[in-house]
Amino acid sequence: MSQLGLDHFSRQHDFLVGIDSDGCAFDSMEIKHKECFIPNFIKHMGLQPISKYAREACEFTNLYSKTRGANRFPAYIAALDLLEQRAEVLARGVKVPRWQGVRDWVARETKLGTKTIGPEAERTGDADLSLGFAWSSAVDDAIAAMVKNIPPFPGVREALATLSDKADLIVCSATPNRALQQEWEEHGIDRFVQAICGQEAGSKKESLLRAQGHGYAPEKMLMIGDAPGDMSAAKAAGTLYYPINPGHEEESWARFNDEALPRFFAGTYAGTYEAALISEFEKYLPETPTWK
Repeated sequence: MSQLGLDHFSRQHDFLVGIDSDGCAFDSMEIKHKECFIPNFIKHMGLQPISKYAREACEFTNLYSKTRGANRFPAYIAALDLLEQRAEVLARGVKVPRWQGVRDWVARETKLGTKTIGPEAERTGDADLSLGFAWSSAVDDAIAAMVKNIPPFPGVREALATLSDKADLIVCSATPNRALQQEWEEHGIDRFVQAICGQEAGSKKESLLRAQGHGYAPEKMLMIGDAPGDMSAAKAAGTLYYPINPGHEEESWARFNDEALPRFFAGTYAGTYEAALISEFEKYLPETPTWK
């Protein structure tokens, strides 16, 4: 079993690869957000009168835009901001919650998760934080009950097996550890990774920087992800980035195994090749929703 977090992590190889989970290793983004996150968000935030528009806003910020793959709290705050400005919502006279207590907490906390918002809600007595904890807990329970039997994308197992011969691998995700452990163990691919760094470990940037502290050269570190936030984390940590293009995941993993992986180990990945992949990746996700 892979260890949780990096407290007992030790370097075994010269290379290190961080891998995002939802939407990158597993085709689990759609089911998690559409069946678990969004119905609970509509319920807990009282968005039933504008459920159609709430669903569209949440799907945009979490699946179909440049904030895809972001931590749940900032991403769903962004959905509230879109709703607040939407003409159809204004016409219906529905007051969209500001969720100010959660906004303030997001601004001061880096480990944004169910396990951190709960104690903070208790400590402060803030009603918004209590609501955030109730929603986040309901999401975690729904995912545990709902998300099963979803295999890794074709090409992932092959990539992990090849990488693990020469590189230390960590799961680097904004998903809670419980869900990550369940998914990676269920499909027997946890044996390829040394550590699972979910939301309890902090941001993806923090996990990459902490791993880097074990002595890896930046050009021998790679982050594999499907969202701009993964790329931002990689760049902030000074590591290389390989994009899994949303909607074209199988082709992305095939290209990784055929081209990018050999280049990474050979030291020819950085530069023109990486830049071309990133340029292509950035065309897949818009910044502005179609209704604006």
